[in-house]
Amino acid sequence: MAFMRAPCISSLLFCFLIASTCALKSVPPTCERIECPSYDVVDQGNGFEIRRYNSTEWISTAPIEDISFVEATRTGFLQLFDYIQGKNAYNETIEMTGPVITEVSPSDGPFCASSFIVSFYVPKKNQADPPPADGLHLQKWGPTYAAVRQFSGFVSDDSLGQEAAALYSSLQGSNWASAVDQGRKADPTSAYTVAQYNSPFEFSGRVNEIWMLFSQESSNTI
Repeated sequence: MAFMRAPCISSLLFCFLIASTCALKSVPPTCERIECPSYDVVDQGNGFEIRRYNSTEWISTAPIEDISFVEATRTGFLQLFDYIQGKNAYNETIEMTGPVITEVSPSDGPFCASSFIVSFYVPKKNQADPPPADGLHLQKWGPTYAAVRQFSGFVSDDSLGQEAAALYSSLQGSNWASAVDQGRKADPTSAYTVAQYNSPFEFSGRVNEIWMLFSQESSNTI
């Protein structure tokens, strides 16, 4: 979802009428219904938002090798859905949260399998002792920065690379470009992360995001 820094100082009413182009729609509507990780908006630019996420915990799949992001995410989501339905060491049902994220490590060629890790945000009430489960592992993130681009509709294999490229392009010339580049060098196995906030059965009002993550150390260079 594009962000345009329109000249909003001339009229508050004018800004209100074009609010959709004055700011990235930061909080997906899904997060008004289910728990999502908390964050602060650090900066906004033309086509991107910089967020600082607080410490978070995620239950993650093992790397899934596939040529299709859509198929890999479906495979991972089914594992995670079984987990929250009680297929874990504690036989505990866990509330659905958002977003479901997929870390993408692209292959070297169009017909080679890429690697994907699909993760579920652990609700705060479960973070002290998340149930373990076969085939899944816990990721603990310290405070993390993310350059974010929002887009709508269903995520497709054809459009995903374009959305990631658009985010990276929008950062060029900003103060955040070098921080993102440093973050990618620090973890070259993960090029970007895709966050999906909606159920597969929701056909309208869908919100997705591309995240490019970087550390507080990288942000300190700004």
